Amino acid sequence: LLRSVTMWLLLQSLLLLASCLRSAAAFPKGCYPSEEEGLKTFRCSNAQLTEVPRDIPNDTNKLYLDSNRIPFLPRDAFRDLPLLLELDLSHNAIVSVESGAFRGLAEHLHSLDLSSNRLVSVSKDTFSNLKAKVNLSNNPWLCDCQLQELIRTVDLAAGSSGGIVCDSSTQEEHVGKAFLQVIADTDFCNVYKKTTDIAMLVTMFGWFAMVISYLVYYVRQNQEDARRHLEYLKSLPSKQRRSEESSTISTVV
Repeated sequence: LLRSVTMWLLLQSLLLLASCLRSAAAFPKGCYPSEEEGLKTFRCSNAQLTEVPRDIPNDTNKLYLDSNRIPFLPRDAFRDLPLLLELDLSHNAIVSVESGAFRGLAEHLHSLDLSSNRLVSVSKDTFSNLKAKVNLSNNPWLCDCQLQELIRTVDLAAGSSGGIVCDSSTQEEHVGKAFLQVIADTDFCNVYKKTTDIAMLVTMFGWFAMVISYLVYYVRQNQEDARRHLEYLKSLPSKQRRSEESSTISTVV
């Protein structure tokens, strides 16, 4: 009996060890799970990643993907992590975030760090329904109407707003300034609307001018034809001319 119990415990230990080794082998190099303050954490900091790992445990609460080389966040990149509370994507090379990249995280996520990346412009729909505090500082932002709408949509992390600086702008004098400072005096979306309205007016005026030009040409052409016809009638014998004139008058009437 003692031997049986010993063998059973040994077998269980081997199975557990094999399971752990298999799980570890499935993780990308430099990534490992842990537990911090009672929360299940998955760390991939400085792991030389070029994309979001696919084999992240779906019960993860805190995910660290900082200090890698990830350039792009595709749609549904985190859809299998319904319990995620914190997501750190700082210090990567992210230039593009597809709409729907954070789909499925709206209910639980309360912290999203996208600081120190290469973001120039992001649609406001990217963060739709997210309740998380978002850090967007230290990115080469283009200050325009789209960024203005984005800032009004997201809930910025405390102390991060000053780090959202205009690396470029639709108005040169704003380059190098904090975006929140700029929009205190400038409404980018109103300027854009005025520019669009002016362009529409110019286009409508162009079409109107073309129509008027065509009408003027048409009237002048008809007048020229009528003049030539009258001159032709005058050159005819009197009886035939009167008949032709009557016919012409009847036709005009």
